[in-house]
Amino acid sequence: MQIPMPPPVRLYFESEAYDDTARVADCFAPDAVVTDERRTHIGLEAIRAWKTEAKAAASYRVTPVSVEPDGARVLVLGRVEGAFPGSPAMLRYHFDLRGERISKLEIRA
Repeated sequence: MQIPMPPPVRLYFESEAYDDTARVADCFAPDAVVTDERRTHIGLEAIRAWKTEAKAAASYRVTPVSVEPDGARVLVLGRVEGAFPGSPAMLRYHFDLRGERISKLEIRA
């Protein structure tokens, strides 16, 4: 069963599933901000580099478990499994949307 979610959020998780780091950046606004593991990445080039580094550091897979839309903000609970200490982990993906793009993403435990 597929969980309904806004198109840019769905594209983000589809890109994650196929390790398509170039396509991940296509989900974001040019001035988007991503915060993950206490590091902030601003702009498309930084977001591409962040995702490439994350995929190179550990083989992992994210499965969305639930989606809670709230206007321009969407919270996705994701099960992350892979070759890293503490796997599997449940992470919260907080997306802020602007039009058809993600303007902000915060990933938290």
